[in-house]
Amino acid sequence: MIDWTTLIAYVSIVLGFVFIPGPATLLTVARATSSGTRVGIATGAGIAAGDVIHTFTAIVGISAIIAASATLFSIVKYLGAAYLVFLGIQAIIAKSPSDPAAARSVLITPQTAFRQAIVAEVLNPKTALFFLAFLPQFVDSGNGLVALQLAIFGTIFVLLGLLSTVIFAVSAGRLGNFLRRNPTVLKWQGKIVGGIYCALGIRLALQER
Repeated sequence: MIDWTTLIAYVSIVLGFVFIPGPATLLTVARATSSGTRVGIATGAGIAAGDVIHTFTAIVGISAIIAASATLFSIVKYLGAAYLVFLGIQAIIAKSPSDPAAARSVLITPQTAFRQAIVAEVLNPKTALFFLAFLPQFVDSGNGLVALQLAIFGTIFVLLGLLSTVIFAVSAGRLGNFLRRNPTVLKWQGKIVGGIYCALGIRLALQER
């Protein structure tokens, strides 16, 4: 069993990570502000699902293979960057509604937001490397199966990350409901959200291992 000292230290560090605004937070806030709380929560859930996949790849060694291969790392990185930029361009060129009633008819669905968030998170090799480098630091072979410990730490990270994105989604969703009553905001929200996605894609493309 994992000792309580290690577990408490791990949870404290992870809480610091997940509540510091980063790419996951920006994606969630952008979706919640533009399309509502449910879409924001769905985005956070998609990110969490992507992190579950990253935990699995770290356990079975796929993340290590990606980390060891500059070519594989670059392929995953550029695919992820291209996907984010694609989503951004879609949002930028989409026709902006002129009133709140019309805006409701063109909002992205929670299902679509969930799927897009999974893909965006899975295609982020920096997250894969984070799980590969971070989780093993708390593993002690004397505490039992290493794979089980990695799974436990990964699950804790996913749950705390989901908690943080839900909190951000609820806050941003309420703000978005207020802002979307303004015709000027409706006109520019798609371009702003699209710009955020494009910026995240470019940031990912420029990152090194």
